[in-house]
Amino acid sequence: MTIRVLIADDQVMIRDGLAALLSSDPGIEVIGQAGNGREAVEMARRLDPDVVVMDIRMPEMDGLAATAELADSPDPDADPADARPKVLMLTTFDLDEYVYEALGAGASGFLLKDASAADLVNGVRVVAAGDALLAPSITRRLIGDFARRRRHQRPSPKATAGLTPRELDVLRLMARGLSNAEIAAELVLAEQTVKTHVGHVLTKLGLRDRTQAVVYAYENGLVG
Repeated sequence: MTIRVLIADDQVMIRDGLAALLSSDPGIEVIGQAGNGREAVEMARRLDPDVVVMDIRMPEMDGLAATAELADSPDPDADPADARPKVLMLTTFDLDEYVYEALGAGASGFLLKDASAADLVNGVRVVAAGDALLAPSITRRLIGDFARRRRHQRPSPKATAGLTPRELDVLRLMARGLSNAEIAAELVLAEQTVKTHVGHVLTKLGLRDRTQAVVYAYENGLVG
């Protein structure tokens, strides 16, 4: 399947460069470009992309506010796990606080602005598939710290009571950053079975994707 991508950045040269790099991949189609967060939200609602490559710092509405709006489905009965689009944040990581806010807003992944073309294409594919987290060098540290910051904001709910023991095992392994194939090997299950468990976990907990599942697991003390 072709991955439909919307690019949001206030600098024309960066937008054009990203579009050229992504369009060079036969499995990716760039369907639009936005110059600020407000345009990104409006175009995403109209064009229905699979992934929005979103800069954090933009005029009128920044990437954090735009991501939060996109995370709110207009259909209250929609399955959070099926909500679209996924957001891939572009950041310099000069301030980790932006990453914490992006996680809270519903971002699915992060990519450094100086990443290679191959990393950009792979990042879009990873986020579109919801199969893994980006930037392994920052995931567990940032997500773990983010969860510790937020843990006091809500009590540890017994929300996991709705999960089966196997689904809980899968959630914990997801939080360790394992892919479906790695979880299957760890639990001696078929990869398709793991995929089914992941879907059940997201649906039962009302989560959008694996990134949010990892944050949830850290927040609620399921992993340390």
